[in-house]
Amino acid sequence: MRFISKKTKYGLRALYALARNYGHGPMLVSAIAEQEAIPKKFLELILLSLKSNAIVDSKPGRGGGYQLAKPPEQVTLGAVIRMIEGPLAPLPCASETAYRPCQECGDVRYCGTRLVMRQVRDATAEILDRITLADICHRVELLRVEDGELAMMAGQGVA
Repeated sequence: MRFISKKTKYGLRALYALARNYGHGPMLVSAIAEQEAIPKKFLELILLSLKSNAIVDSKPGRGGGYQLAKPPEQVTLGAVIRMIEGPLAPLPCASETAYRPCQECGDVRYCGTRLVMRQVRDATAEILDRITLADICHRVELLRVEDGELAMMAGQGVA
């Protein structure tokens, strides 16, 4: 099974920071790196890649930095992961965008593994193409609020 790389994990964390800051101007690479605990040099490469794929914009000079190219409600996790990792399918023969038959397979129409991996790909795409950066930021904020309320209740002796 294919998993996402550290580059993708860091890229998503950087994008969450930019989504939380959306509408407040660009963020410095150093601020994102510190806030999200991402090595600065690695983050610079990731942001350049995201910029070349029109996911982020950069503004040079004083008051410059990086910002989302589109509102966080318009950036899906599926688009970001595909941009960094490539196709979502666990096997090339199950891919929508980068289909290649497996060498071991005699006839892809009757390959049980391909049939299952298509379902995995379709389910993964259905989830990741529906969830936006804004959705994730909202979910995390709700969890923080809930945890804060629980901590407050525990501090007051309320069970």
